[in-house]
Amino acid sequence: MGYTPDTIAATLKKLNEKYLLPAIQREFVWAPEQVIKLFDSVMRGYPIGSFLFWELDDENREKWDVYKFLDRVREGGTHNQLASTAGIKNLTLVLDGQQRLTSLNVGLRGVYEFKRKYGRRDNPDTWTTKRLFLDLFKNPREGEDGDAEEGIYYGFRWHESSPQNGLEHCWLAVGRVLDFESEEQVDDFKDRLEESLPGNVTRNQLRTMRNNLDRLYRAIHKDEIIAYYSEREQNYDRVLDIFVRANSEGTKLTKSDLLLSMVTSNWSGLNAREEIYGFVDRLNGQLTRKNSFSKDFVLKACLAILDLPVTYKVENFSSQNLDKIRSGWSGIKTAIEHGVDFINSRGIDGANLTSSNALIPIFYFLHQHPSVRLRGSSSEDYINAALIRRWLCACLLNNVFGGSSDTILTAIRERLRGESQLSGLFPAQAILDSLRKLGRSATFDGDAADRVLDFKYGGQRTFLALTMLYDEASWGTMSFHQDHIFPKSFFKNKELEGTSRADWLSWKDRIGNLCLLVDAENEEKSNRSFEDWVNTRSQDYKRRHLIPDDASLYSFDKFDSFLAAREELVRSRLRGFIELR
Repeated sequence: MGYTPDTIAATLKKLNEKYLLPAIQREFVWAPEQVIKLFDSVMRGYPIGSFLFWELDDENREKWDVYKFLDRVREGGTHNQLASTAGIKNLTLVLDGQQRLTSLNVGLRGVYEFKRKYGRRDNPDTWTTKRLFLDLFKNPREGEDGDAEEGIYYGFRWHESSPQNGLEHCWLAVGRVLDFESEEQVDDFKDRLEESLPGNVTRNQLRTMRNNLDRLYRAIHKDEIIAYYSEREQNYDRVLDIFVRANSEGTKLTKSDLLLSMVTSNWSGLNAREEIYGFVDRLNGQLTRKNSFSKDFVLKACLAILDLPVTYKVENFSSQNLDKIRSGWSGIKTAIEHGVDFINSRGIDGANLTSSNALIPIFYFLHQHPSVRLRGSSSEDYINAALIRRWLCACLLNNVFGGSSDTILTAIRERLRGESQLSGLFPAQAILDSLRKLGRSATFDGDAADRVLDFKYGGQRTFLALTMLYDEASWGTMSFHQDHIFPKSFFKNKELEGTSRADWLSWKDRIGNLCLLVDAENEEKSNRSFEDWVNTRSQDYKRRHLIPDDASLYSFDKFDSFLAAREELVRSRLRGFIELR
């Protein structure tokens, strides 16, 4: 059977009425610029690719979870809503073309929510809602001279509200074209629009306005630009294979997009897609700090926690393994959330967690020992929290999980399976011994300590390194700052450049000149000289921040000597930090 042509207007009428999305589909991910480029292609008469549909027999429509097409999307991704198939005859699922059809739907019938710069995603005021408009005065032929922005010939723009028409622009909400049912209605609208424009609009502008309106009407209502192939085979495995091949180009599928569809069809009584999407949203946005875990990571953690092969491959998600994940899902969620909540309390989050895989051994241990409370107050809880915190920081700072992490995870899991059963304590030192045999060291001898001392202010791993200098650990539950011990304001380029102290300009940001201060203390310190500030502090302050005892080093002209002395104290602290026996 060949491809069937249809118009955009006729196709959009069937969205969420007859055309829905299978659970296998990923979220809508196209950026606003991609939507504009699609509409520009439509207006220019370019092909926009074929579409692949799956027509379900009526007796099979209840077998699969299906989702609605979006007409309201956000930058960064938007979850589709679960749809009901009740009463739908000839239900058709879109296997290939979701991004394009959703873009057309949003541009013609919906809105795109833009994130304001620096705004928090969970703040409603961060988002501004915009619709797609077309500047009817924009002559597409001007783009043929090579001056078109990003190759866009037509004047499509996103606007928060209807822009004012005048001598330079004539804006039309693109969705208005759906109101026109005939060419006569288009002509009537052109006449009314022309009468509303300023009298000194040029003839060329009016001609362009009329041509653009005609072209928009034909592109949406007349041109059969949607060419789709309908698959009628009811075998899910065959359709799954077709889907993967059809989606091998464009915005790449993640493994979780595929696996979630398999899980959904195998988890009776539970919607796996909704469960895992919701759980990832909770991990990322509803715990102590903001995280950035993916669905792929959660699914990989499921394999590791249940002693299944840790390699994240489709073949490891067999029906038998999926049943194990389904039956153990409650305990898996508890272990993962408990572990993430703990690292968040220590200040580790999406901004500084350099390897998510480093958390999987922690999840495995917590799943084995559900009574452990890492934020509890018992002596065992306190010891486990200290062991896990030190072990994790050491692994992250030494990049232990870089490269062949599956081999590392398998070895750690084997050690955990044996060692932690003996005492109920996280076997940090035993794991480090196993890692050493694999050529991965998490200690801070020699070069490793020097690498940490080279970390600079604001770097991704700098905070983790600084936390290792302190006995207190709950940085994630307090407001703090990375503070320059000798204030940045003292390092003036004009005074230091070209002198023997020029290196101080880069040294000022080294770990040796940094500490962690809570808000109130940081405000009190401000830009005061270190010599003045430290003389108002107790001896305990110096001990806690690893400040050298030699008071002669506290003046600014001794900065290089102070830095060398403090870095030696930091180096000694790092060497002792990982003594876990």
